[in-house]
Amino acid sequence: MPKPFTIVQLRYFAAVAESENMTAAAERLGITQSALSTAIGQLEQALEVQLFIRRPQRGLHLTPSGRQFAKDLGPFLEQADALYESARGYADALVGELKVGVFAPLAPFRAPVILQAFEARYPGVHVSFLEGDQEFLRRSLLEGHCELALMYNLGLDGGFTTRTVERIPPHVLVSADHRLAARPEQEVALRELADEPMILLDLPHTREYFMQLFQLAGITPTIRHRASGYETVRSFVARGHGYAVLNQRLHHDLTYAGGRVVPLRLTDDLPGIEVLLVRPEGLKPTRRALAFEDVCRGIYGT
Repeated sequence: MPKPFTIVQLRYFAAVAESENMTAAAERLGITQSALSTAIGQLEQALEVQLFIRRPQRGLHLTPSGRQFAKDLGPFLEQADALYESARGYADALVGELKVGVFAPLAPFRAPVILQAFEARYPGVHVSFLEGDQEFLRRSLLEGHCELALMYNLGLDGGFTTRTVERIPPHVLVSADHRLAARPEQEVALRELADEPMILLDLPHTREYFMQLFQLAGITPTIRHRASGYETVRSFVARGHGYAVLNQRLHHDLTYAGGRVVPLRLTDDLPGIEVLLVRPEGLKPTRRALAFEDVCRGIYGT
């Protein structure tokens, strides 16, 4: 006997379950909130299961059954998409949505470039990025909020499949009027800065990486300021509050604060950071995810 619910109702449920916000889901789907609410109610009635707890003034939240149903529904909808593509004869074309996590300091450097190349090849796929720190992305992958993520090789334990996209060496950043600024594109050793104040990019796992660099160089940095924003670090450096050690480099030396910074290469033999494509171990990647990986490899030559 056919089950009395539809694919459309399931997709509506998935959209509401993702945000636990009926208004936001309705806007995203392009339907009225009342139509969406009716569809969810019909699905609950057909399943004979309460999927959401509705509280006046407090919105709605998934029930334990609803949360498990949402988790189980993802692979089913992916299979439905694959069946649709096959039936329509889309052997070479891809359609649908792809959610990609991206480490916040990486996002402005990598996401726009990758997205431009991906959309040129696969215009039928809508890519959305989920931005956050390493720990946030790790949880997002495990909880199914994104299919793969562009991350650093920091703080990842077991349970993930990784592919290296590129390796980025560390460099020093000083202000334009710093005593070492006359050496643009020249080399400097960390020991030359040992007695000067440092501005630390202070994010989970990245702080440990930077501290490891100083440990390997045999010195202890004098940390004056900590900042979680990449551009904040650059702006502090530009205004003479200290130097910084970073990995990503901009194509210009201007900062939000209006000053300039000067990048210097390091003579120290220090490990760079690996940029990885990460997905949960054991999760079969969709064709969209594999296509995204191929585009990344094409751009960065890995």
